Amino acid sequence: MAKQAHARHILVTTRGQCQDLKNQIESGTEFSELAAKYSKCPSGKQGGDLGTFGPGQMVPEFDTVVFNDEIGVVHGPVKTQFGYHLLEILSRN
Repeated sequence: MAKQAHARHILVTTRGQCQDLKNQIESGTEFSELAAKYSKCPSGKQGGDLGTFGPGQMVPEFDTVVFNDEIGVVHGPVKTQFGYHLLEILSRN
């Protein structure tokens, strides 16, 4: 079976805002609530849910985190050409 991951993210324009949102999540604010309110990505409407995808379907900075880092933890700020992301890996095989 090909490697797959299910993740969600929040995309914002500044590192500072990204870090602020991460602090809010770590203090108990719901990830999906912040994604819906602040994310610049259309996935924000789905609480930041990106669905399931394989390596190479997202930008390289995403793949590095999603296919290597701890599941169920909010990672970031992760900088890409789109801005700054918080990433949460929901599952991976």
